[in-house]
Amino acid sequence: MNLTRREALLLPIAAAAIGAADAKPVVLDTHTHFYDPTRPGGVPWPGKGDKLLYRPVLPAEFKKLAAPHGVTGTIVVEASPLVEDNQWLLDLAKDEPFLAGIVGRLAPNDAKFTSHLERFAKNPRFRGVRWNEAETRDGLKTPLARKNLEALSDTGLSLDLNGGPEVRLVAAAVAEAFPKLRIVINHMGNPRMDGKPPTETWLKGIRASAAAGKNVWCKLSALVDGTGRSGGKAPTEAAFYKPTFDALWAVFGEDRLLYGSNWPVSDNYSTYATVFDLAAGFVKPKGAEAAAKVFGKNALAAYRI
Repeated sequence: MNLTRREALLLPIAAAAIGAADAKPVVLDTHTHFYDPTRPGGVPWPGKGDKLLYRPVLPAEFKKLAAPHGVTGTIVVEASPLVEDNQWLLDLAKDEPFLAGIVGRLAPNDAKFTSHLERFAKNPRFRGVRWNEAETRDGLKTPLARKNLEALSDTGLSLDLNGGPEVRLVAAAVAEAFPKLRIVINHMGNPRMDGKPPTETWLKGIRASAAAGKNVWCKLSALVDGTGRSGGKAPTEAAFYKPTFDALWAVFGEDRLLYGSNWPVSDNYSTYATVFDLAAGFVKPKGAEAAAKVFGKNALAAYRI
């Protein structure tokens, strides 16, 4: 087998995340955040007034929560607009194979986007960047942001998208303009979780993004967050979330859904065990192969791990 230098560098990372050494199945949580307010200069998020989240949030804590559920690795998503915080996350992952990939942050209209991208992309843990709905929509209208999207696509990295009601349509527009770019919609497109069938607006956007191309994935994440019931009061009954899950499955199916928790933000609404069990309870009845895809294989494809 002939490997490129980059592929050779990725092998030990993939093996650790997938559990290849002892034949454990890959189970990746594709949406976690790590940060440390005690660092010099602090952090831009979360704010000091957030009694739950304003504290060091590091891999050791997450591993204790996730490992009992068979989670073998995670994709860490940026929680800072500071360019050098990308490097902080990469340094955090250097000696921690559980961090299978980093989705960083580089602003769409940053004139230095391509030079920053070239720098970080040399590290095989760097798997893409995340933009929000508004800046992506506006960026599609500017030559610089479109140039930066082209560079991201050419580098083979992914674009995570987060936002409100229009994020699904924005994802579809990006996919149409850049068909080779892999796009991952965060948090199911942030529907309101109220136990009722999803709105027609959400359904329209999800259908449009899914139809835009096979390079568009969607994270089954922020399930409990979408309820808005903080203080750990999110419902734990699967039936409450089932209408949204069923609609999402009908559109993206087993090949383009990724499990993600949004931890530690999810702790505002419920426990990690509840988040994982809800997702597993929905997916596992679809069959072993479907579960293997949603909880691991799809992430390997979306992020090219």
